[in-house]
Amino acid sequence: MRAMWIDAHCHTRNSYDNWLEPVDLLRRAAALGLDGVCITEHHSVEASAGIEAIGRDVGVLVLRGVEISTDRGHLLAYGVEDDGWNVWNRDNYLPMQQVIDRINDLGAICVPAHPFRRIGVSSLLDGVFELRGLAAVETHNGGNAQATNELAQSAAARLALPGLGGSDCHKVEAVGRCATRFERPVANMAEFVAAIRCGACHGAYFAPAARDGETQ
Repeated sequence: MRAMWIDAHCHTRNSYDNWLEPVDLLRRAAALGLDGVCITEHHSVEASAGIEAIGRDVGVLVLRGVEISTDRGHLLAYGVEDDGWNVWNRDNYLPMQQVIDRINDLGAICVPAHPFRRIGVSSLLDGVFELRGLAAVETHNGGNAQATNELAQSAAARLALPGLGGSDCHKVEAVGRCATRFERPVANMAEFVAAIRCGACHGAYFAPAARDGETQ
């Protein structure tokens, strides 16, 4: 059974901090040989509504999550169906542990995004070891230096959590720099979440050869 490769952290113009058209992202993903992408627009899962249809036309699986800005860094949430998760009535500096608890209560999962990237006063860094209820750690982020990703990989190992990989793309050239290898088929968000929960995945630097497990 061939592994599946999914870029688990992608942004389009619907994040309002770039001009990347969804169709261009998906065409690039297909050209690279990715099986799927997860669109994680900032603040809102509803912002990516409708992109699945473009994915079907292009031949790339499209899943949808959200990237949440908290007081201790950024979180990727997978499995929420709408923006009802946000009970704080704002988009920034949400209380991280409360957000994790809220997402988990909804049956979804949270993964700290680029946890060792310094982003000012809200940088997570070693605070990742204090959090409860994480499902995984983003170990490979396409916007990070290798050393920063290595800190995240060490943290995931210490926490005994699986790693995810995502490009964190905001432009077409960045698509697929990192991705997540799933050891079993993923056809929808429920299967994506289930695979993460059981550790049937790992983050990696992606290249066409990585489809056959030749690069990590």
